[in-house]
Order: sequence, then C-alpha cells, then structure tokens
Amino acid sequence: MKTREDVKIINQGLEDEMEVRGYRPCLWKMILVGVGAVCSGGLLLLLLYWLPEWAVKGTCTHTSLRDAHTLLLRTKDEFRQWFRVRVHRMLAPGRKPFDDLDVKPKTQLPNGDFDHQVNSVHDEQLPHGQQVQIQYFTHHSFRYYWNEVIQNFELYQGLEDVRVTCAHIHSEHSRGLTKTLQDYRRLFFGENEIAVRVPSLFKLLIKEVLNPFYIFQLFSVVLWSAEDYYYYAAAIVFMSVISIATSLYTIKKQYVMLHDMVSSHSVVRVSVCRGNKDVEQAMSTELVPGDVISIPANGMIMPCDAVLFQGTCVVNESMLTGESVPVTKTSLPSSGDEAARRYNMEEHKRHVLFCGTHVIQTRFYTGFSTEKGQLVRSILYPKPTDFKLYRDAYLFLLCLVGVAGIGFVYTIVLSIMNKVSAKTIIIESLDIITITVPPALPAAMTAGIVYAQRRLKRVGIFCISPQRINMCGQLNLVCFDKTGTLTEDGLDLWGIHRADNGSFVAPELGAAEEHLMNTTFVACMATCHSLTKIEGELSGDPLDLKMFAATGWILEEPTEEETALHNPLMPTVVRPPAVTEDGQNHSQVQNTSCEIGIVRQFPFSSVLQRMSVVVRRLGDKHMEAFLKGAPEVVAGLCKPHSVPQSFTETLESYTRQGFRVIALAHRQLESKLSWHKVQTLSRDLIETNMEFLGLIIMQNKIKQETAGVLTVLQRANIRTLMVTGDNMLTAISVARDCGMVRPHENVIIADAAPPKDSNPPCITWRYMDNPAQTARDHQTAQISMEEEMYHFAVNGRAFAIITEHFPQLIQKLALRATVFARMAPDQKTQLVEILQGIDYIVGMCGDGANDCGALKRAHSGISLSELEASVASPFTSSTANISCVPNLIREGRAALITSFCVFKFMALYSIIQYISVILLYWILSNLGDFQFLFIDLVIILIIAFTMSLNPAWKELVRQRPPSSLISGPLLCSVLTQILTCLAFQVLAFYLVQQQSWYEKWTPQSDACNVSRSSFFNSQNGTTSHDHKNIRNYENTSLFYVSSFQYLAVAIVFSKGKPFRQPSYKNWLFMLSCAGLYSFLLLIMLYPISAIDNFLEVANDSWGALLLSRLFCRRNKPPKVLYRHLALELQEDADWPPKPSTVTYANDPQSHISATL
Repeated sequence: MKTREDVKIINQGLEDEMEVRGYRPCLWKMILVGVGAVCSGGLLLLLLYWLPEWAVKGTCTHTSLRDAHTLLLRTKDEFRQWFRVRVHRMLAPGRKPFDDLDVKPKTQLPNGDFDHQVNSVHDEQLPHGQQVQIQYFTHHSFRYYWNEVIQNFELYQGLEDVRVTCAHIHSEHSRGLTKTLQDYRRLFFGENEIAVRVPSLFKLLIKEVLNPFYIFQLFSVVLWSAEDYYYYAAAIVFMSVISIATSLYTIKKQYVMLHDMVSSHSVVRVSVCRGNKDVEQAMSTELVPGDVISIPANGMIMPCDAVLFQGTCVVNESMLTGESVPVTKTSLPSSGDEAARRYNMEEHKRHVLFCGTHVIQTRFYTGFSTEKGQLVRSILYPKPTDFKLYRDAYLFLLCLVGVAGIGFVYTIVLSIMNKVSAKTIIIESLDIITITVPPALPAAMTAGIVYAQRRLKRVGIFCISPQRINMCGQLNLVCFDKTGTLTEDGLDLWGIHRADNGSFVAPELGAAEEHLMNTTFVACMATCHSLTKIEGELSGDPLDLKMFAATGWILEEPTEEETALHNPLMPTVVRPPAVTEDGQNHSQVQNTSCEIGIVRQFPFSSVLQRMSVVVRRLGDKHMEAFLKGAPEVVAGLCKPHSVPQSFTETLESYTRQGFRVIALAHRQLESKLSWHKVQTLSRDLIETNMEFLGLIIMQNKIKQETAGVLTVLQRANIRTLMVTGDNMLTAISVARDCGMVRPHENVIIADAAPPKDSNPPCITWRYMDNPAQTARDHQTAQISMEEEMYHFAVNGRAFAIITEHFPQLIQKLALRATVFARMAPDQKTQLVEILQGIDYIVGMCGDGANDCGALKRAHSGISLSELEASVASPFTSSTANISCVPNLIREGRAALITSFCVFKFMALYSIIQYISVILLYWILSNLGDFQFLFIDLVIILIIAFTMSLNPAWKELVRQRPPSSLISGPLLCSVLTQILTCLAFQVLAFYLVQQQSWYEKWTPQSDACNVSRSSFFNSQNGTTSHDHKNIRNYENTSLFYVSSFQYLAVAIVFSKGKPFRQPSYKNWLFMLSCAGLYSFLLLIMLYPISAIDNFLEVANDSWGALLLSRLFCRRNKPPKVLYRHLALELQEDADWPPKPSTVTYANDPQSHISATL
C-alpha cells in the first residue's frame, strides 16, 4: 500500500508547488489496457488520454522517484491538476551545473543524452569514469534535475542557485567562462531562448477534435447516420467544422502573436568574454549562466536577465511592468555591508538588467528563467478559470446524463417487451442519450460571451480571455491603483517648504526664483534624480522631470565618443540657466560658478523608499551627498537637531490635503574621499548623518471621472479599495476626496512593529480623527464600532508584519480595510490572494506599472496601459480612466445572465424533446428526421443565438446576478417548467387517443398516412405504408405541443431587467419568436400538403374549419334548415356514399337521418 513517503514536493513554497509520484512500466497492465482498447473500439484510449492519472496508474506500477520512467505531477492549488511527464537521462561530467570541472580546457564534453538531443555539445566523450548519469524531466518549459542529496528533483535557474554574496560574484564570476565550462553548463540549461513554438495546424486539430465534446458529437453523428438521420447529422457536422475552424484560427493567431512578441530579441549576436580575457562573437542562444558579455555603446535589446558589474545604464522595462519611463541601473556593490549580503534577484533588481540597456559587462540568467520568460510562461500555461457557474454546469450535465440513463433502461425494457429487433434496440436506446445531452449546448452558451466581447470592443475594452467576462458579472470588490488610475499621471509642483537651522521657513510657490538659485535646496532638486537624455530629450520618472523642470536648470551628458571610451571622469553635469546682466550690452553670461557634476548615483529603491547622489561642485575640493525620498524615511536618516520640531504636524497637514510630499537632505563628505573611493562606498555609509533641507509639495489631481465611477460602484454594493505605493496620509486624503471614505467615517491606521530585542511584534491602532486613542495588542485585537462606519488603513511594512506575526488578524483587517499604502508589487498580489481567500470575487484595475502580478492574480484584471505588460491582464482599456470598470461589470452581468438563460433553455429543450420521444417510444413511434431537423435547426439554434443578443442594462444595480445553477430559485424555475411541459405533453398524448376519429396505428392499418377520402381505395395495398410509425396522431400532437413549448420556455427564460435590456428591445429575438409562432399556427390550422409531407405530420381539414370558426364566429347560423344541412354535408368526408356500399338501419353512418 502506498504511503505518504512515496510523494515528494517540488517548488515548495512557490506558486507552482507540485506533488511528484514515480512510476515504471508494467507489462501485464499494458497488455490488459491493449485488450481493453481493442474491445472498446479505442474508447478506453480516449478515456486514458483525458485522465492522465488513470493512464499512468493503469499501465505502470509505483516506484521510487530515482528509478522512475514516468512521473505524475499534481498541483497543490485549488485546481489539483494532473500532469504526466517522461523522465529523460543524460551523461555529464558532473551532477550540478555550477560544479567545478577538473578537466583540460580543450576537452570536449559528451552528448550523452539517451533520448533527447542537446545542441552545441560535441560528440567526443570524456573517459567513462568521469561521467555520471543524471535524470531530468521537462514541465511547462522548465527542466527539473535529480538531486541525490535531497532525493528529489530540483530546478536550476541561474545565479541565485549558487547562493553567494555580491562580493563573491564580483571576485569569482566576473571573468567569464571557458569554452569547456560553457558547454558543460549548456547540458543543463539548454539554449538561451524563450521558445514559443507555434504548433502545426494538424497538431492543433488533433488536440481540438479529441475534446470530449467533439467525441460526443462524433458519436451522435454516427448514431444518427445509422438511423438514416442524414440531414441533421450533416447539419451538426457543418456546425462542428465551423466551430473547430474558428477555434483553430483563434488559437493559432494567439500563438503567432506571442511568438512575434518574444522573437524580437530571441537571437542576437553578442561579444562574450572568456576566462583568458579573450572576446569572441557568439549568438545569444549559446549563452549560459556565468558568461560575461560586452555590449556596444549604442545598446541592444537584452536577450537575458543580467547583473551589472560596472558602469551605469538606462533600461526600458515596459514589457515587464508597463512603465514606459526609463530606469537607471547601477553596478552590483562590490564592497561594504551591501556587498556582504547574499545576492537576491528581487532585492538587487536595481542592479539587474532585463531589457534594452547600455552596459559594459553582465552576468545573467537565460531562457524561461528570465523575468520576461516568466511572463511568457504565465501566458502559455495559464491557470484554469475557476467559476462556480462552470462547475455547476458540469453537475447539471451529469444530472442530464442520469436522466438519459433512465431513458436508456426504459427504452431497452420497452423494446424487449414489444419484441423489437436487437439493432433497433441499440440504436434507439443510444439515441435517447444524444437527445438528453444537447450537442449544441457549448456553442449556444458561448454566443452570449462572444456578443459581450464585441460590445466591449466597441467601447474600447479589449479582452484576451473571453471566459473571464462571465466572472466580471460577479465582481463584488475592485482594487484600484492610485497614481495614473484614480489620479492623473503627472504631478505638478505646488510649492516648496524649506528648513533652516532646524525650523521651517514660510512656504514658497516656486524653486526658480533668483534668490533660491544658489541654495543647497535647489541644488538638491537639480541633481538628485535619474534623468537622462535620449535623442536630445530629457527622459525619466515624471516626478523627477517635474522637479527638475521647476528649477529651470540645464542638464548635460557626456557625448557618445566620451562614453565609448568608458571615461568615468566625464560625469553628468547640471548648471543654472543663463542670467541676463542689465549692462549696456545686455550680454548673457553663463553661470558656471554653480556647475555641479553627478559623480555617483544610488537609484530609487521602492524597498528603501529613497534615492541619493554624490556630487562635486565646480572648483570645490570636497564632495557632497544629496538625498531624496519619503519624508518619514529621510527624517530618520537626518541629524535630529536639523529636523524641525513641527515636522510631523507640517507633513500631516500637507498629506491630509492630498499632496504628495518628498523630503530632501544634504551632507558634506570628507575632503579625503577620492572619485575611486566614492565608487566603492555603500549607500548606507553615504545616506547617514544628513542635514534636513525641507519638503517638496507635489499635487496629484484626481481624474475627473474617478468620483462618479466610485459612486456608481458603491451604489451597486461593490466594495472599492485603494492599493498604492504612495504615502499613507496622501492615500487616505485621496480616498476621502474621491469618495472611497466618506467624510463622517473614521479611518483607523494599523501601524505594526517587528520584534526587536526582547520586545514581541506589536500593532498600534491610530485613529485619524483622534490620534490620542490608541490600543496596543501583542497577540490579538478586537475592534468594535457600533454606531459609526470605520475603515482600516495599512501600509506595506505593517502588512508584512501582520501577515507574518498576526495571521489570525489579516482576514479581519482585509474585511474592513480600504487604503493600502506603500505596497510593493508582490504585496499587491498577496493582498488579492487574501481577499480571494475570504470568498471575494476580486477585480484589479491598474495602469500597468508594478501591477502586473495583481492583474494576473485577480479574477478580473483591467489594465489601463496598452503597453506590452497588458498581455498579463485579461482586459485592457484604451480609455485611461476607470470609467471602463462599470462598463465591464455591466457587460459581465449581462453575459452571465445570458449564460444562465441559454443553459436553462437548452436544458429544457433537451428535457422537452426527451419527454416527447419517451412518450412516442411507448407506441413504437418517434419524431421524424425532418421534425428533429426543424426543431434543432430552425427553432433551437435561431432562438438560442438571438436570445443572447440582449444588451447590458444601462446602469449597475445593487442586486448581483446568481453565480450558481444549483440554487433554490433557479432549480425551482427549471423544475416547474419541466413539470408543466410534462403535464401538457402527457395530456395531449392522452386526449388525442380519446377522440372519436382516433385510430391506433398498426403496420396493416397505417392510420393517418393517407387521407380519409382515399382510405378505402387503398384496400388493395397500392398505398405505401410508414413502417417507422412516424406519421400518426400522437406524433403530430406532440410535435406541435413541444414546438410551442420551446418558444414559450425561451420567452420565459429570456430575462431582461435589471441586468439586461428587456427582450422586446431585442428585435431579432422578438422577430424570430413571432415568425416561428406564426409559421407553426399556419401549418397547424391551415395545412399545406408540401410542408405536412416534409415534416411527416398528420393534418386534416379540421384546422381550416377551426380557423374559419375563429374568424367568423360573429356570423349568425343560417335560419333555413337546408342551408344548415348543406354545410354539414360539406364537412362530411363520407358523403355521398362510396360505390357498392350499403347503409343499414343501425349503421352509425345514418346519424344524419337521426338528426333530421
């Protein structure tokens, strides 16, 4: 019996954590499966294809992972997906990619892969004693290798696998690799490329056709063809071909788009530095982790993730973050405290190059291990969409299968009792299954989503995941980024508030005044930024651009020739603008006395919430450091006496008004510091003992549409949150201004402190309107506000501490928190997961900058950026404001209700047809081929596709549409309709048999297949008989009754307000219903022989008589008896008597005389 020790975990603690089980082939099981496949006609193979865990367990036996030939992987998320992978083996000189090889440089490595070709590895083998056998498998473009030490498979990604310090990377990994070591590592890492293979149409076709839905359709077509239902079978084949062709076109197009997106940088030529200081040209696909490359001065698109060893570069990371602003990256620290830290990609990302950069030397990851590779993997292998509607739909279909099973048994028993042939029993019993489970159901349910997608496109919302549209209809919480989403992208300088000798001076509106030009405050504004010139234009962070423009200073960078020489003594220089002297000649004299060269830059870190620069003024012997960042952080790095006592009150007064506040600080460095010494200092040594300079007050205006949209969402009972990287008080102020927090509602700031020394972690609860009211709790907290509403506000630091040390509180906070400030990108994603954990259906709306993870994780992510990062978001709006959110929710609600309506209609259609067929089976009859064709094509498909056309209701209401099919009201609705339809069909079936003119069908009598006037002429057998018993009174009655029931059910289930426009505004649906009703009434009340023969219905002239009576009921009956008698004789088909007939006194035909 298998124990838990047989199951290993890979990617432990990560998003794609999986269980692994090992198996090896078993001969007797494989023989049994082969026999079963032959006996089942291949159906067993299909079942094993759909269920990989059954396929492995049915053909293999369990074994240890080390000896396994096949592995079963199972995800540990809520979806619990199974994957089957094959274990490959290869020969290599070592077991791990970063092992040192004790081989000669000219020795060539083997291509020892038993069953998988490894490119660019030579065929000559090392002595056998130096080679080891390594097992590995590939899953979702990642290779996992066997580790003998941990007895499990592990993933090699690159530099982080070495787990060394930054200083160690500089000393041991900065010289490059030998050719031998590069070939060795390529055995493990393969080619450096993000390989998006566009599958052939044949492969896509096979995968699509093997879908259970199409297999069921194939089964139905074969069965209908055996019953000679060629027309309907041909119609289903035609629809299936159209559906498959459309699906193949869409899938192929998406693959091609993704391939084109990543191929732009996949293969480039690079200069690779070898261990002996030689530089050789190579293709980027040949690179492996550990290679050092040199990049030309004019730059290139980076084909990999790279750690910067030396110099500074400018990067455009819009592919990953959606942020089009260039980012400045600096070299990895080689000395100091920061260099002693272990290298971590996330922590040191300001030294990592991802895409499009000017750089001297790099060391990097390759292939799908890169940040861009991770993004592409998330698109290639998305998590399945989990929505209750789809789960319930499968359960409902299982119920229909159960109903079909009852009909299956009923048909067999009834046929045996009536001594029907075995072939007929098989065909009719299987036919009842195809009737109960409608083959057109998926196509009909997709129609509403397709229509909604088209309507969204018309309002500028583009969707790459149509199934998510239904999920939008259930959103009950939406998270919004602040900057660029709720507020404008740009910041305007409102003013500056300088500090002098430990106190604030009066606020000033601008920084370009002449008396401020030579101040340290303005010098800090002019130098402490990451701006650069690209094609002669200043480019960089919008805040930096606004701040620098406010000074009026000029920035000059070294020329390309100077940069190409790698001359570090040519810094970026800033200087004040030219000044005009009021002399006679009005000459302009350049102000050179204030020229400042930027010697070193420490870029802005979202973790540290600050940036700094080291500068030297023209003519000065000493250097200075300028610091800019979050006020709380900057104040903590300054000398206490330089920070004004009113700092906290002043900062709060600005942030309460919604201003974005940035603090500046300054420090004069020791004169003995040289340029080379400064390049090696860590930022911690620079950013300390600063002198506080003052505050920059920036105004971030709320977008015009924001308040109105949030009001609409709140009226619709949809909760709104703000998740931002900005200051807490600024975020709260914006939340109040835009209506997230109403004026009378309290805000409680949860401020947490980590454990320190002997003090445990703690939370301080601070009330915005009453700061003195605090409560400190080390383990738990109970917040009770009985009379008034309250909101929690949490910053990123407190969020991390509470998540780690107060897990019992995090859900309570998430329930009432409205503002999350200073949140890092991964914390935004974590917050979305927490909200989903308490059963919120979460939407996320952001401008793409740092929101990619949350956009992907949310049930519905809406990107306001059309940059490449929007590929991570299911929805992208071309309108850069949040007005798209209500539109998306309205369309989502309409699509969801449409899905419910169509599903209920299709379920009722199958049940109605099932009842008709079950009743007709009782008299050994069935619906005719053209009756099926008329019902399924003319009635069902037209109605199903037109009832999906109702547009969304014009406003959001508080009521939300149901999310489950298995609910009381919906089940009651469906069951009531089923019972009503059953009652009317049984009543029609019974009443028609009670009529005086009814004659039971037998193969000899052939009732209803000829008219009464010619019945006696067929006694000699010249008229052909209907041996299938299609054209009889029961069939005709049930055909008409069921046809009207289909239309009635469609009208009943076509719901309008409050989620869709009323059905009478859907003129195509109304026209279809009216046309079909009119047609059915016409052919029923006024028979047309051609149509009757086509539909195989038994109509007589009673319909015309009824019609004439309906429209002529006001005419008076004839007063004279002979006219009355003439009318009756005109309706009597047996008058005059036929030749050679005899009328006897007691003959019922003499009833006319009795009337007289």
